[in-house]
Amino acid sequence: MKNITNFGCFVDIGIKESGLVHISQLKVGFVSDVNEVVKLHQHVDVKVTEVDEDRKRIQLTMIL
Repeated sequence: MKNITNFGCFVDIGIKESGLVHISQLKVGFVSDVNEVVKLHQHVDVKVTEVDEDRKRIQLTMIL
């Protein structure tokens, strides 16, 4: 976990760009506070759901 925001968290996936796990992709069910699910520098398992090469954005999910 590289950075936590109110809309999700950014995960270091081992390349130049970080991936975003949107708050809706942290777990099954409603999440009101990202900090209740993840902590800064926590290691998590993620899956890539979308890559936007033009905007250099990588979408991830923790719902596996």
